[in-house]
Amino acid sequence: MSEQAGYSPSFKHPTEIMRMRRKRARSEAGSFRGSPGAANPGQGASSPACLRPFSPGPLFNSQSRSGGVKRRNPFANIENTFSPSKKLIIYNDEEAEKREAEMSTKGFSARLQEAESSERNPVPSRKSLDFSEEDSLFEEKEEDLKSPLLKSPPAIAPGSIAPPVCRAYPTDWSLKTRMLITSPLSLNWADKPRALEESQGISQHCRATFSTLPQSIPDPKSCFDLRSSFQQSLVYWQHPSLPWVSLFPRINAERSFSGKSAPWSDDSTVQQGLMNEWSVSLSSLYSLLKSKLCPYFYICSYQFTVLFKAAGLCESKSITAQISPTTRGLREALKAEGIEISLPLVEELRRSRDQDIDKELDSGKEKSDDCCEGKEEDCADDEDGTNADNDDDDEDMSWLKEMGVQDKIRKPDSISIQLRKEGQTVSLDHKPESVVLVRGADTFTLVNFLINYKALVASAGSQAGLPPTLLAPVAFRGATMQTLKARSVNVKSQVGAGFQNISSLEVKGPVMPSSLHFMTALLRLSQKGNFSASLFTHAPTAVMNVHKNEEQIADSEDLSSCGISPSSVKQLQTPSTLGKTALNHLHMSNYSYAWKN
Repeated sequence: MSEQAGYSPSFKHPTEIMRMRRKRARSEAGSFRGSPGAANPGQGASSPACLRPFSPGPLFNSQSRSGGVKRRNPFANIENTFSPSKKLIIYNDEEAEKREAEMSTKGFSARLQEAESSERNPVPSRKSLDFSEEDSLFEEKEEDLKSPLLKSPPAIAPGSIAPPVCRAYPTDWSLKTRMLITSPLSLNWADKPRALEESQGISQHCRATFSTLPQSIPDPKSCFDLRSSFQQSLVYWQHPSLPWVSLFPRINAERSFSGKSAPWSDDSTVQQGLMNEWSVSLSSLYSLLKSKLCPYFYICSYQFTVLFKAAGLCESKSITAQISPTTRGLREALKAEGIEISLPLVEELRRSRDQDIDKELDSGKEKSDDCCEGKEEDCADDEDGTNADNDDDDEDMSWLKEMGVQDKIRKPDSISIQLRKEGQTVSLDHKPESVVLVRGADTFTLVNFLINYKALVASAGSQAGLPPTLLAPVAFRGATMQTLKARSVNVKSQVGAGFQNISSLEVKGPVMPSSLHFMTALLRLSQKGNFSASLFTHAPTAVMNVHKNEEQIADSEDLSSCGISPSSVKQLQTPSTLGKTALNHLHMSNYSYAWKN
């Protein structure tokens, strides 16, 4: 073996090392049995002063350990297996005091020691702790380090600054398809109304009267006025009404219409009768809106949604109408009818571009007049929905003439060139940026346009021949009273290690802005200022919150007879700050609102 390459004489096989270890352990045990301490039966099981009970670890006295001898681990290492926290657990009183004295000599700066000594309570000396007490030991050490000098400013600031109190949330003009309300208090008072409560709520809605509720309601389920007011908030008016078909929403709702009986689809007489009744109802709604007896109403067709608002709402001095989404064909048809329209989001984009150009000019950057004129033309074309192109069509084809192939290439016709120039306008179709705003007397022309617009009613598909849906918070000619579907359910939510009972209320149907505000006002009183509401928005109506600023703000219009609560009127008179988004979540905590959009 000595002649083999790479052989080391000092090398030992692992089995030889283990045999030597066992031999050494037996010799040490024999010497321990022959020691004088073994004659004493009370100390016969104690370990020698130089022997570790387990390794790695500190040495123990002969009086500190009893039991069998544990073999030392030959592969243990003090640096990587023995933590200072475990040393504190196995030390006795004298060693703990000695270690604290050493730490005090090394300690922190004088200022930090004064701050810690002012807060730290005297901790009694510990005796030998079991491993089960390790957690409590670390908790106390963390409490010892709670010093004002060690705390960061962000950790102190939230406790000293109170959150702002919001008593109202932004106005939301979008339609909601569903609401899910949760609260730690029970919501079963809103479910299964009694006949008298439902009758009282319907009567109050028809007469536009509102009950005065107390600020504190100890038992909402036994409060007659609260339950009847909640039934009043669920009422809305709709035309047409077909019990076997859901007429909201209408956009992308072919699945809800498929398989249902549609006697009007193949009968032109029935279709004409439906449209005549629909025209009368729309004219009645506009008359109510003009006389301030109706605050707003919606027209929901299979392609777009129209929102009419009375004068005085959103600080507008005249009647306004918003259409979303629109197409290039609809916008061109409105212009051809003489209706003045505007694109608020496109105009906002143009203004932002103009401001960016002004900032660049003010900063001292030199730009040519041609470049500035080109950008101004692009911004102006964004408003009208067209792209400026002053090049002659013959010049575009000049390179073909130079090659001598102008006769072999088919020249684009005028329609193709026009579509290419208006590509940006077509790209707005069916997008939120395509929302159209109509003001003043043009809204009356818009009503006549919608009555005579052939594309308002689908000519094919599951909605063929069916007029658009009219929705309003007040009664109008030909309307049918409808109520939102409310259902209360008790659920359990996991909070920490346990479960907490949470009551939920689901409301289905076209939830209009006034109904949403009325319900949240009732929930504020009944749930003692603590509830949450998840709102599911009808996507095409989210952009209805776009507000166009006017130079002259409308005077305070008298809308007290519009049929909704005065508090809802006050909120709807405030311009919306949501832009082209809508509320998705409402949360009230301690009578303060928070929301997400």
